[in-house]
Amino acid sequence: MSWQTPLQSNASLDQIVVEQSQRAFMARVYRWMFLGLGVTGAVALYTASSPALLQMVLPHLTLLIIAELVVVFGLSFAAPKVSGPVAGGLFLLYAAMNGLTFSTIFLAFELGSIGTAFLLTAGTFGAMSAYATLTKKDLSGWSSFLFMGLFGVVIAGVVQLFWHSPGFSFVWSCACVIVFAGLTAYDTQKLRRVHAGAGYSSAASLSITGALMLYLDFVNLFLALLRLFGRRR
Repeated sequence: MSWQTPLQSNASLDQIVVEQSQRAFMARVYRWMFLGLGVTGAVALYTASSPALLQMVLPHLTLLIIAELVVVFGLSFAAPKVSGPVAGGLFLLYAAMNGLTFSTIFLAFELGSIGTAFLLTAGTFGAMSAYATLTKKDLSGWSSFLFMGLFGVVIAGVVQLFWHSPGFSFVWSCACVIVFAGLTAYDTQKLRRVHAGAGYSSAASLSITGALMLYLDFVNLFLALLRLFGRRR
């Protein structure tokens, strides 16, 4: 028969409360992330199936991408200060705008390979999230490697716009898979640790910020896998 002192009992109770709070917070994060992905997918499919909408999107694709960057950076900086509904509205606006740009992949890739890339992404994302949740290892040591890698793939992406090389594109896509798979695990563990919401106006705005982080990891991982395994039309 085991006995616990009052201090040990309180520590165990505190740990249970923290774990329950983490689970509730991460559930909100994943709900918002899946909602964002659903909006992006629905808008992309609807736009791709409408020649009239495509004719409106294609000539203004560059402006649309610039507008997306403005919204996503605005949300990232404003989230700690704005209310949950405002943060949620900006997140869904960004997801819808992303859906407009993503409609173009249906013109470039076969539908079956898009589905395959999505399933590969979901499996990889789920595995890395599970690893981050279950491991006892502190993943904060990955930060330097991951952010150097992120900087590298962004620079390589800019180079890719001006220098089209199949070999370079393959290496770039492989690097993107490694970086964004790693960021999925790193961001998941980071979010579990900051769930208390210090510095944020509401728990909802923190949840949406977390959802945006994981949404971006998922989307960029999907694009990298699509470039690697997608069959072009």
